Amino acid sequence: MKVWLIGDSIRMFYENEVREQLGNDYEVFSPKENSRFSLYVLNSVRFWLKEFPVPDIIHFNAGLWDTAILYHGDGCFVGIEDYVRNMKLIFRELKKTGAKLIFATTTPVSDEKATLQGPMPPAHRNEDIICYNNAVLTAFEEEDIAINDLFSAMYPQKEKYLSDDMIHPNTEGVKLLGTFVANSIKKYGKYKNNLSDVLYYKNMNKDEKTLQ
Repeated sequence: MKVWLIGDSIRMFYENEVREQLGNDYEVFSPKENSRFSLYVLNSVRFWLKEFPVPDIIHFNAGLWDTAILYHGDGCFVGIEDYVRNMKLIFRELKKTGAKLIFATTTPVSDEKATLQGPMPPAHRNEDIICYNNAVLTAFEEEDIAINDLFSAMYPQKEKYLSDDMIHPNTEGVKLLGTFVANSIKKYGKYKNNLSDVLYYKNMNKDEKTLQ
């Protein structure tokens, strides 16, 4: 089974763990570069389509760069309406491959990161990440797509799973994220149709079923 992993540096951190947990039954393909923000992903899809074989499953995310506050006093790097638009277009193009699609919610940061003045490193606020996650989940509600809620997996004990840079996972965080990603792919691989009855997400502002 051929799998694409698309995402920013968080994906690059957990990718090897995913490969190890999936084993030889899965071929995993991913960009060598950091996939950065949503518009970068949207532009890059056309190149990845030529570079990688036709996938059976695509696990994808963009969001941390979009929600970054680069310069003190500004808002998020990409406005929420543009973010949702970009993610819907990414979904549209990935869907054309015929692959089953899994969207991963954007992971949390340390609460202390909101106090940074930027630009290196930029600030992030978990309340922004929650809003952006919820906006794209709402946009995907009627779509044939599974949701892997990595935000909710990490958030209750986020400080335990984050490294000193307050954004990337430490060793325990890599294990946690890699396990959630690998398990979502394995579950999807067992089903011929969509995963609407297999994977659930917990929307931070609503009472929803938790990821099983």
